[in-house]
Amino acid sequence: MIMDFWAFFIAILLLTMTPGLDTALVIRNTTRGGWKDGITCSLGICCGLFVHATMSAVGLSVVLVSSAELFTVVKTIGAIYLIWLGVQSIRSTFSHSQAIDTSSNKSLEAPSLKVSFKEGFLSNILNPKTAVFYLALLPQFINPEYSAFAQSLLMASIHFVIAMIWQGGVALLVEKAKQLMSSSVVKNRIERVTGAVLVMLGVNLLVSK
Repeated sequence: MIMDFWAFFIAILLLTMTPGLDTALVIRNTTRGGWKDGITCSLGICCGLFVHATMSAVGLSVVLVSSAELFTVVKTIGAIYLIWLGVQSIRSTFSHSQAIDTSSNKSLEAPSLKVSFKEGFLSNILNPKTAVFYLALLPQFINPEYSAFAQSLLMASIHFVIAMIWQGGVALLVEKAKQLMSSSVVKNRIERVTGAVLVMLGVNLLVSK
């Protein structure tokens, strides 16, 4: 049903495997709460893809792209949210340093899976670049003989599966690395680095045109 399926598949595969915001957020959540949090964060990110696919299919993305004011508002909200996540990640490492039980090397409080899902979902739907990408990419593979809406959701589903496999693998690798480097100092440094990356991505989104 999708025109040039393999071209679409390769484009989505390359997009998913390119390091960026999604990868940084999954690494950050896995470092913070374990592989379950990382995969749940990935699930939130991937569920956001259906929002963008729906917006693209019904033309809302066109409104977003054509309105400079609306695009700026969404971009600013998304950038501030990323910066907030990064700052929270960095701040938490200092509180973890005081809250960690040296005998068990575990923090006193772990984040809920609901929080990880929400962070992934919001970071995705508040990223206007994803909306623009879907608007630019999906129509190229729409077969006019079939429903544009159904095809958009199908392509989002394919992206969902690819992204879940890739990001889930990243989460498991990070979890394995955490076990090999069980020192709380190492974990805190990893979380600070990913937090700094989120802040930089947020600032880049804020100043981008």
